[in-house]
Amino acid sequence: MTGSSPREGFGPPSWGPPEPASGLEETRPPAGTAGTGATGDQGRPGDGQPEDPGPGRKRRRRGFLRELPVLIVVALVLALVIKAYVVQAFYIPSASMENTLDIGDRVLVNKLVYDFRGIARGDIVVFDGSGSWDFNEPPASPGIFSRFWGDIEGLVGVSHDSTIYIKRVIGLPGDHVRCCNAKGQITVNGVPLNERSYLYPGNAPSASAFNVTVPPGRLWVMGDHRAVSYDSRGHIGDPGGGTIPESAVLGRAFVIIWPPSRWGFLNIPATFEQPRLNAPAAAAGGSAAADAAAVAAGTPLRPATSPLPLALGFAGAVPVTWLQRSARRRLSARRRRCRG
Repeated sequence: MTGSSPREGFGPPSWGPPEPASGLEETRPPAGTAGTGATGDQGRPGDGQPEDPGPGRKRRRRGFLRELPVLIVVALVLALVIKAYVVQAFYIPSASMENTLDIGDRVLVNKLVYDFRGIARGDIVVFDGSGSWDFNEPPASPGIFSRFWGDIEGLVGVSHDSTIYIKRVIGLPGDHVRCCNAKGQITVNGVPLNERSYLYPGNAPSASAFNVTVPPGRLWVMGDHRAVSYDSRGHIGDPGGGTIPESAVLGRAFVIIWPPSRWGFLNIPATFEQPRLNAPAAAAGGSAAADAAAVAAGTPLRPATSPLPLALGFAGAVPVTWLQRSARRRLSARRRRCRG
């Protein structure tokens, strides 16, 4: 223990420090080149080699292409639902509603409004004239595929239904509508209408006399261009005495969307806001025969091209498709975790 010799297991080792391995410098890659080992810089941008997009990006691209048809189908279905139940565009082909609606105007028709309120005097309505004004035309009964194709055509504005009309509501069920008083005005329940704000300039309220009481569930409608409008006056001899059924109304035209210079809302004129109009109707008078020669034939309304249903359809289809894709990704990730 007290000897000067180092204890066993203590002190410096009996061998010297290791010598550097020969040839190590020759195995190092030249400066500026990429290494080939696991820790090299292979594939780094700027080293002269293209960047590999990786399988993830390719899978995403294939997934989008696979989901694109689903997106289109969902958007188309939503657009058809919107067109059938919410809003639809119509093209004005005749002068019967001038100057409120000019030839070539396109209007949007609200198909939901009458689910929340009743039809009002002064409303501009779009309705199906089959069975009332087009009584002699046999009703069409297309199959399901024909109706679907017709809806597609209507969505892009190709179809032309000759039994669809647009007019202004003058009389509601039970109203006594008469032309004319001593001042040449149409009266509803004895109340004269001041129609100068919407009648075609120079037109009289009516060139033919009439005196009708609107039957229950029906409407008396007229065009704003009275000299050329073929409306309830010209159909007094038809079933319903010129009136149309409320059930035939498709919706209310509420805005002009084309051309841009004509854009504007179709509000109810002030004359229809008179409180006395809602008084009980007077006793029914005899229905006079209309002077058909004084009322020129008009042209039925037809659906117009409008991007609104398709735009709303795509707006609804995008989040639906995104949610479906996200759910599929979460399900796939869960499955991978279960397998691991």
